[in-house]
Amino acid sequence: MRTLIDGHNLIPKVPGISLQMIDDEDRLIEELLVYCRVRRQVVEVFFDQAPPGHSGQRRVGQVTVHYVRQGKTADQAIIERLAQQGKRAHEWKVVTSDRQIRAEAHALGARLVSSEEFSAELQAAHQAAQVEQKENPTPPGPDELDEWLRLFKNR
Repeated sequence: MRTLIDGHNLIPKVPGISLQMIDDEDRLIEELLVYCRVRRQVVEVFFDQAPPGHSGQRRVGQVTVHYVRQGKTADQAIIERLAQQGKRAHEWKVVTSDRQIRAEAHALGARLVSSEEFSAELQAAHQAAQVEQKENPTPPGPDELDEWLRLFKNR
């Protein structure tokens, strides 16, 4: 199931990220990348109020980021994206706590998840990634192996 996310609606619900941060959008994207890797999901996140010349779409791993041009809201862009799916809209879930977008997404047949619920899913994915990292540490690189060989050679 693919997921459409109202980014600025989700940010305040994610621990450690605030709308007042300069890199709030980038930090959310990093969290979403972990979520996509752990849950093997594909998500699209929408941020409105893109500065002139910075609107458009960009792909970062399994995350498609939509920077919505000024004069249009992320809510409108999400509903347009969902409407493009037609009868397949029921295969999508929409993450937002905004009542209007929830009502419109429901009318199109999408599954709804509140920002609070999805934040909990993000946290669970982050914890699973930490456990996975402890259980399967990154193998040493060639430079690290050379360093260990030098250390043991000098003994």
